[in-house]
Amino acid sequence: MKAPLLTRRKLLGALTVTGAAAALHTRISIAQPDEITTRPIPSTGEKLPVVGLGSWITFNVGYDEAARDSCAEVIRNFFEAGGRLIDSSPMYGSSQAVIGYGLNKIGKPPALFSADKVWIAPGSRGPAQIEASRQQWDVPRFDLLQVHNLLARKEHLPTLFAMKARGQLRYVGITTSEGRRHQEFEQVMRTQPLDFVQLTYNVLDREPEARILPLAQERGMAVIVNRPFRQGVLIDSVARHPLPSWAAEIGCANWAQFLLKFIISHPAVTCAIPATTSVAHVRENMAAAHGPLPDEAMRQRMVADVERL
Repeated sequence: MKAPLLTRRKLLGALTVTGAAAALHTRISIAQPDEITTRPIPSTGEKLPVVGLGSWITFNVGYDEAARDSCAEVIRNFFEAGGRLIDSSPMYGSSQAVIGYGLNKIGKPPALFSADKVWIAPGSRGPAQIEASRQQWDVPRFDLLQVHNLLARKEHLPTLFAMKARGQLRYVGITTSEGRRHQEFEQVMRTQPLDFVQLTYNVLDREPEARILPLAQERGMAVIVNRPFRQGVLIDSVARHPLPSWAAEIGCANWAQFLLKFIISHPAVTCAIPATTSVAHVRENMAAAHGPLPDEAMRQRMVADVERL
C-alpha cells in the first residue's frame, strides 16, 4: 500500500503559503514511493530491505493444504513487494516445512535471504538439526544461522563459524526475545565476531536503545527486530484509536506502518520481521519500507502518542 500522493501534494501546497513547504519537501523526498528502503549488513555491505517476514506461530499450520497455500500466497506477495529476508526456527513447529512448501510453489525466488536458527542441546546435536532445517527449507545453504535464545551457544557458535569458513553459511548471529538475557547477550556481542543479532524492540519495549543497539553499531553488527507488534497485542491495543493525522507526513496509512516505521527508523536496525497469515497485512507491512522515515524529534512524538493511548 503506497502513501497517498495527493495528500502530500495538498500538504505541500498549503505549507507553501506559510513558507514551511521546503522543510517538509526535504523530509518527504528522502525516499520516493517506488523505492524500497534498504540497510547494509555492516560486515559485508550487502543491502537488505528494512522489512522482512517472520514465521513464529503464523506458519505453524502443519499439513493443512489450504493453510499451506495461504502461507505460500503471503510469501509470494512478500517477494512481489520487494521483500528478501524470511526468518524461522526449529522451535516454530511446522513453519520451516511450510516455508519450503511456499518457496517451491512460487518458484524459489532468487531474492530470498534465508535466516534460520539452531535450537538444541547438547551442542553436538546442532549439525544434524541444521541439516534437517536446510532440507525443510529446500535451500542449498542458509544465508544466516543464529543461536536461538543463546541455547548451548558456547558449542553452537564454533560450529557456525566453521560452517561460514567452509562456505556452507554466509552469516552468523544470536537471538533473544522479550527482553530476556540482555546481560549475557551483550557479553557475547562484545567477545564474538557476529554478523547479526536479533532481539525484541518496539515503541514500548525500548530497553535495547540504552546499550544493545549502540553496541551493535559499535561492533558492526546487523540488527533484526522480532515481535515488532508484541505478537499482535500492540496492534490490537492501538487500533481502537484513530491514527494521528500527522502520521501522513511519513507516509503511514495505518497503525502497522506507524509502529514499523518507528522501529526501522532507528539507525542501528537493519530489518524488522513482522509475522502474518494475511496477504493484505504483508502488503501493509512492506509499505512501511517505502517513503520517508521519522527523524528523532518525530520518533519521540510517536512514543509519547502511543504511551498516552
